[in-house]
Amino acid sequence: MTLEEKLSFVHWSYHTSDESAKVYLPGVPRLGIPEMRATDGPAGITIHRPSLALPAPVALASTFDDGLARSYGAVIGREGRAFGQDVVFAPMVNSIRVPYAGRNFETFSEDPLVTSRMAAAEIKGIQSQGLIAATKHYAANNQEKNRFSVNVNVDEQTLRERELPGFESAVAAGTGSVMCAYNKVNGQPACGSDELLNKVLKEQWKFRGWVTSDWLATQSTDALTKGLDQELGIELDHEPAPGEPIPGGKFFGDPLKTAIREGRIPESALDEAVTRIVSQMARFRLLDEDPPARPARDLAGGLKVARQVAEDGAVLLRNEGATLPLTTETAADIAVIGPTAKVPKVTGLGSSYIVPDGASAPLDTIRERAGAGSTVRYSTGEETVGVPVPQSAPLPRPRPSGEVFPAGGGGVLYDGTITVPVTGSYRIAARAQGGNAYVELDGQEPFGRRPWVYGDVSSRPMRLAAGTHKLRITGAALAKSPMTFELTWVTPQAAQEAIDRAVSIARTARTAVVFAYDDGSEDGDRTSLSLPGRQDDLISAVAAVNPRTVVVLNTGSSLTMPWLRKTAAVLTMWYPGQAGAEATTALLFGDADPGGRLTQTFPADEGQTPFAGDARRYPGVDDQLDYSEGIYSGYRWYEQQGVQPLFSFGHGLCYTSFDYRDLKVTATADGGLDVCFTLRNTGTRTGKEVPQVYVGPSPHVRVAQAKRALAAYGKVELRPGESRRLTLHVERRALQNWDSGAHTWVTGPGRQVMVGPSLGRLPLSATAP
Repeated sequence: MTLEEKLSFVHWSYHTSDESAKVYLPGVPRLGIPEMRATDGPAGITIHRPSLALPAPVALASTFDDGLARSYGAVIGREGRAFGQDVVFAPMVNSIRVPYAGRNFETFSEDPLVTSRMAAAEIKGIQSQGLIAATKHYAANNQEKNRFSVNVNVDEQTLRERELPGFESAVAAGTGSVMCAYNKVNGQPACGSDELLNKVLKEQWKFRGWVTSDWLATQSTDALTKGLDQELGIELDHEPAPGEPIPGGKFFGDPLKTAIREGRIPESALDEAVTRIVSQMARFRLLDEDPPARPARDLAGGLKVARQVAEDGAVLLRNEGATLPLTTETAADIAVIGPTAKVPKVTGLGSSYIVPDGASAPLDTIRERAGAGSTVRYSTGEETVGVPVPQSAPLPRPRPSGEVFPAGGGGVLYDGTITVPVTGSYRIAARAQGGNAYVELDGQEPFGRRPWVYGDVSSRPMRLAAGTHKLRITGAALAKSPMTFELTWVTPQAAQEAIDRAVSIARTARTAVVFAYDDGSEDGDRTSLSLPGRQDDLISAVAAVNPRTVVVLNTGSSLTMPWLRKTAAVLTMWYPGQAGAEATTALLFGDADPGGRLTQTFPADEGQTPFAGDARRYPGVDDQLDYSEGIYSGYRWYEQQGVQPLFSFGHGLCYTSFDYRDLKVTATADGGLDVCFTLRNTGTRTGKEVPQVYVGPSPHVRVAQAKRALAAYGKVELRPGESRRLTLHVERRALQNWDSGAHTWVTGPGRQVMVGPSLGRLPLSATAP
């Protein structure tokens, strides 16, 4: 290859001139090397509108089912190949460290074992279809706030035990690529860290694929010598025609060419990067004279997997007096409340946002399942869009067709004021079609809408004082469309009227089912662990008049529940994908058993988390973020501090009951343990259980250790009265800790082994040999 041809491999280009973001490499036609295309896709393929929307990855992890994770990956793999893609930027395997983090729904767990197993299984599924998985975001990318500039200070043991296991597992599973993160780690850019990229990833783990940066995350040209193989990306305002020259990357384009010609960077570093990329193309047969044919979509097969994940990942958090499943009597008169009951919440927002092929409304599927003899009434309860802001008359009219604002800054659509009539909680909504729009009130962080990540409407609850407020709106029309924009709001009076109407229908209903939601998203963390808007008030008000109130959560991460003890049942469906309505209804009526268990701890309140009152831990101070909790993140912190959470790690109820007996622990030749016990279904229904094995600290290891750490788990379905003798294998790594002084794993015998259905209930225990 010529130098220019080699350089064309080390920078992705992308354009967003329509309703998606398209990413590609041009290839080298004269050498028979085709172009290569990539897409986002943790919960489905985002490049095409519409595409199949799978449940959020956090729902997949909540299934605790490796086989289902592989099937989930295979759906993504087939969809991606069918839509003409070669690489998918998935899965995301960063640890859930911060409950506020906006992308917790896109990843798996606060526990490294769950993350590792889910990642490996999903990658095998994706790549079984010929699509290359790019595992992200390496490493310590555990929050959105200040993600572009923050430096993560983390000790070696914490990094190895908490954040890196998912990536190591991905490498062992054969991931073709790894995407590095925006943040710095111990003073070095994650996308330019010789320690992380060269020493750990490529030398110690023997990774043979290539490393690509996150969008515009490359920070220097010499990152090529520090393990970064590819830069993403130069943004274009159109899709180039075949053979059209594409500008080089910011660092890996002309600056890299100059550095190589001047001898500041050896061309051999570029050769290695290109070899890694082309080798993976060859591995996936993209260079074959007769490459594998692209499959047709399998929408029916994908929907079957999507529904199974939604059902098996749903977590029944509370079920007082066997409120669920609904019976003929309790389903005879149902009040269904909440905006996501009528307009289904399918996916999270951000780069994993999916426009589904179709999605039923839970209200419709509940009505159908309840039958003609039942009464099902509906009230929104929580207004989300409202009416046009009265001062919106001077706001911008539609832009001329084809007008595009300059890249980088866009244009100012409006810069003025709005007048708030009364002090109170408002929901401000921006509705844009054919372009992007961002709203900024009183200098606060802007919110808005980008068509490929947010859909048509973006809204934000906020408390506003009566009087005049500064309003600034910026935006950009897409190249092929005019842009229309509307600013609306829900006033405090309108919000209260919506709650009152919901209470009115709930008061006389036999059962009230309230759907609540949040909008987890890339680009921003949650500012509170409460439900947004006035949803907490809504649930409390409904539960006050109806003791059979069931709450269905379409949320992406942990949250506080001040109304919990007033409710009869709480079912979290996460963001359930486009089969979510059918899955939710099947679970409510007992046609399916909730099979999910929590992969993250739910705190009792915001004052009882590892970050309460410690800005250095989160969100950071002066762009410095300290993982000073060390290995004690997630449930390990609650255990160490003796803090009782709202719901413990591993928690989840079902419609039957199980009994654990006769524990026996034996050492195995591979340095692990076999944990044997008898599990019996003591209820009256067939149900699924997730038995979990935890290990305590070893008295022979002199480094920090958790009081209890998940070491093995399984998933089993038993009929009423059925017993089964189970053996769960604890791998040697689960009995090891990282010794930072020796830079190696150390094994400690004599650990206590505990078995049960969750961290909060472990009826069996023994001492390991």
